[in-house]
Amino acid sequence: MNLPEFGVEAWLNKWEKSAKYDISQSSIDSLTLEELIGLDGTKVEDFFAQHSTDKLNYGWIEGSPEFKELVAELYQNMPADNILQTNGATGANMLSIYALVEAGDEVISMIPSYQQLYDIPRSLGAKVKLLNLDEKKDWSFKIDELKELVTPKTKLICLNNANNPTGTVFDTDFMEEVVKIAKEVDAYILVDEVYMPLNKDRKFVSIVDMYDKGIATNSLSKTFSLPGLRIGWTASNKEVADIFRKFRDYTVICGGVLNDALAVHALRNRDKILQRNEEIVKNNLEIVENWLKTEPRVSWCTPHSVSTSFIKLDIPQDDYSFCEDLLREKGVLLVPGTAFDRPQHARLGYCCNPKILQQGLEKLSEYLRKFD
Repeated sequence: MNLPEFGVEAWLNKWEKSAKYDISQSSIDSLTLEELIGLDGTKVEDFFAQHSTDKLNYGWIEGSPEFKELVAELYQNMPADNILQTNGATGANMLSIYALVEAGDEVISMIPSYQQLYDIPRSLGAKVKLLNLDEKKDWSFKIDELKELVTPKTKLICLNNANNPTGTVFDTDFMEEVVKIAKEVDAYILVDEVYMPLNKDRKFVSIVDMYDKGIATNSLSKTFSLPGLRIGWTASNKEVADIFRKFRDYTVICGGVLNDALAVHALRNRDKILQRNEEIVKNNLEIVENWLKTEPRVSWCTPHSVSTSFIKLDIPQDDYSFCEDLLREKGVLLVPGTAFDRPQHARLGYCCNPKILQQGLEKLSEYLRKFD
């Protein structure tokens, strides 16, 4: 297996702990352990007293029954048994691709996107066709462009909805067209849905509620503000879930007894988390939009009520060295667009603590003045 460097993860592994103003992350401002447990009035000491006699064995290998039931409730008609717990959405994507893709298969994946979705199929010997998102089309693509790429050999279509890094959301009408194309060649559709949009007015339906051969991957990391739990899942039909079970035993084993308990607590209180996070997205979006009105060297396609965004930089310097210099001189961390194969852009994780966001944007503007 030959894998290239994972651009965004390599960048963050190197630099994220050096930042004073980290406005690069794509999770919504992470909850503390105290905040999570206290959502329903429970105290930390009471929660851990309740679990103090739990044996730290492997626990429920596929996730506890309550976890599976609570995740199934996120979908319209999903049997709990078809939910498989994974180590984050990263683990869910890895499992899905590893289980379905073989050498010689044809895979279509969008770009820019999460690098797993095109480089892991390549590493397995698949022929990967890239579906380019167009900034002029609000980081979307035309359905006809997908039709041109699909052939009878297409095994899997990989999408990221909402998209990392751009914040684009493909609504239900759009996804219905994608499903029609997949049905013509009996292809699977894998959709990384970890950036579930928070805007209730926007039409968004999971792929598993639209297509029998749809596979949804998700986790508590982004929309639910709990990346440190490392709990994700796959949702699919029974046939696919049974395929995943075999491959899962080689890759995942379990998520951990305490992590499962914390995940259950989060999902029981998901309405409170989502209400909190909807406010963060709304308020922080306003902060960035007001800043953009005064910053001539930065523009963006407005993200659709999700936690990640992609800014365009009007600078006479390559984006990678710019982001390195910005961090060293101002303490501000962005992810260079080159990490997503889109130079002269950067990922702006605008859903961090609002004070950090405001200060980070101010420092970014200070640094950009050197180019005026």
